[in-house]
Amino acid sequence: MTNQQLAKKAISAKKLAYAPYSNFHVGAALLDTNNEVFIGCNIESAAFSPTCCAERTALVKAVSEGSRTFTSIAVAGSLHGADSHDYCYPCGVCRQMLYEFGGDELQVIVVKSEQDFKVHTLSELLPYGFGADNMEALNANI
Repeated sequence: MTNQQLAKKAISAKKLAYAPYSNFHVGAALLDTNNEVFIGCNIESAAFSPTCCAERTALVKAVSEGSRTFTSIAVAGSLHGADSHDYCYPCGVCRQMLYEFGGDELQVIVVKSEQDFKVHTLSELLPYGFGADNMEALNANI
């Protein structure tokens, strides 16, 4: 699957968002190592704390369906009904969750349109990520 195809899926997923409070809709399309795509959208709650970002929605959906390793994720966000005016980057919590299953080399595609997107590695967005290796090192020192 090309980055442009993944970007298109993220833009489509944005239409499914439930964001009555912020009116900011985000879609994500997560590609696993078997070339299967899992989409997600942001889902808000009036209490805000239980709100789930599009990236984590896609990730939780994928993991709950048995997928554990991923190569890339595309993220598109904008006010409802508007074209993306800027690139929409994953929040810190999403970056940490993506690190758990994608590691440093996961490609993060931030999308303005199907033709306008940037590609980063997760290590660029989350330098010195904390993962399983860190836990093993901590346990070895105990």
